[in-house]
Amino acid sequence: MEIVKADHLSFDYIRRDEEGNVEGITTAVNNVSFTVKKGEFVAILGHNGSGKSTLAKHLNATLYPTEGAVYVEGKDTNDEKNLWDIRETVGMVFQNPDNQIIGQIVEEDVGFGPENLGVPTKEIWERVEESLKAVGMYEYRTKSPNRLSGGQKQRVSIAGVLAMHPSCIVFDEPTAMLDPIGRKEVIRAARALNDVEKITVILITHYMDEIVHADKVIVMDKGSIAMAGTPREIFSQIDKLKELRLDVPQVTMCAHLLKEKGLNIPGTILTNDELIEALKKCR
Repeated sequence: MEIVKADHLSFDYIRRDEEGNVEGITTAVNNVSFTVKKGEFVAILGHNGSGKSTLAKHLNATLYPTEGAVYVEGKDTNDEKNLWDIRETVGMVFQNPDNQIIGQIVEEDVGFGPENLGVPTKEIWERVEESLKAVGMYEYRTKSPNRLSGGQKQRVSIAGVLAMHPSCIVFDEPTAMLDPIGRKEVIRAARALNDVEKITVILITHYMDEIVHADKVIVMDKGSIAMAGTPREIFSQIDKLKELRLDVPQVTMCAHLLKEKGLNIPGTILTNDELIEALKKCR
């Protein structure tokens, strides 16, 4: 069953002068259609300015389509009466964790969302505990967020969304401001939520290595879908990705270059383990 559906979605940013007159229109998303099934891990990929973050903001009604529609569990995001249900179903994690963390103590911050939903106090603390454990931050529950690393702060942000029990979480470039260690922590947490908690994950990113475990990849360019398929299908088209100003994972490029040198490496390589096994067979 699909949890999110975009149906010929288009969105225009309108620039106005001081008097409110239209100066120009920029189409950020152009006639985009796709579906996300419950329990899937879907990655949306694209270079800066490709429209991927604008698209992400439509998935929980932060933005509304100029044309077309977005449906969350069959509910139209354009219909105001659906807004509460849509925001409960789809949670958002943004680039900068400091913009989402408001509590002075980690566990208080994580409990803020369910408290606003009117969840009983006993259940709030149960949700805080389970959410922090799910992202590996339970031992930091009494710490100040200000004393955490970037990756740890982002995991607290994820726990805060998770505590509201969404069916789907949209990660809008959650690792863009993090160092490599922080990036790995956050992506590991996102994968665990999908694998263990069975939460639908939609990851917006421009880091190639973050999407190799996704069920499906959508590549955006100039506001439209340029490519779609599994990670293996996408990364097998290296030349097309280069045209779109995108790279491939280092291990995939390494295998590609070895093939060009004459080594018999089958298929498209996505992980170090796959490359090691392929090289063993080349002996």
